[in-house]
Amino acid sequence: MKPLIFGIHGLANKPSKETLEAWWKMSIIEGLVKNCQVSAPTFDYQMIYWADLLYKYRLHDDENFPFDSLYNKEPYIEAKTGSLKEYKESWRDELQRKPLEIIGKSLDSFRLRFEIDVLSNPLLSNLMRDLHFYYESDRKIKNRQNQPQLMRTVVLNELKQAVREAKDRKIAVIGHSMGSIIAYDALRDLGQSDPDLKVAHLITIGAPLGLPYVKGKIIKERGYDPRVRTPSIVTESWVNYADKRDVIALDVHLADDYEANDLGVQVVDDVIANDYILPNGWPSYHKSYGYLRTPEFSKYIKSFLGL
Repeated sequence: MKPLIFGIHGLANKPSKETLEAWWKMSIIEGLVKNCQVSAPTFDYQMIYWADLLYKYRLHDDENFPFDSLYNKEPYIEAKTGSLKEYKESWRDELQRKPLEIIGKSLDSFRLRFEIDVLSNPLLSNLMRDLHFYYESDRKIKNRQNQPQLMRTVVLNELKQAVREAKDRKIAVIGHSMGSIIAYDALRDLGQSDPDLKVAHLITIGAPLGLPYVKGKIIKERGYDPRVRTPSIVTESWVNYADKRDVIALDVHLADDYEANDLGVQVVDDVIANDYILPNGWPSYHKSYGYLRTPEFSKYIKSFLGL
């Protein structure tokens, strides 16, 4: 059977599932064509969509209503000619890496010792409400069967069920932004409940998994065991793509935060340059479409798909 890609979107409201799924696939195809010279690539892909579980109405693209709060101001836009370029590391990258690792570890330790949720939650409430709700122990929403459940349970079950149904396929899971947290948590849970399941590749893009608040939650759930690691059902690789200008993926190096699993699969960090430009001309270094067509990502997906 052909390999299968699952994509999990990030926080905030989104266009319809059909639209977002198409735009993600178009971004991946654009990268394969322009970066890898793959002619008319085809592959099996499925969006794990959860925005409709939190938001009653989707974002729209009706240009007659541009002032509507639900008007989508960040559609998929094909990259400008010559804008898709590999990131070139410099001596400054190595100079910055070690101090950032030390600062990150210190912040993790500080949070665990003094429980700084009091400082973190107001910020999350305003800027990343979905993520704040995700970690609330009493936040319930309706599941697909219209029954109330914890938001986190409902959202994680979307990916868990998809992986179970595709158990005979070679799977790559792509998690963007908050979707990377959902992917990590769901695969970790599956490793405990369904240890016979296998996911070949975990790919995180624009991931906040290195932020002290997020890693602190993961550590706390493990009984304050700081030895967080790659989910046990990930069998071949975990690659983390991040743009240093992406404020959500503030810690671009996850290798110092997550240990290898028992199979020896260790997260590999790959710094990239996200080219996405908003319709108003401003760059958006966190946008999923930009991540999905970077040369580094394209080469990786080409290899996974066997194109």
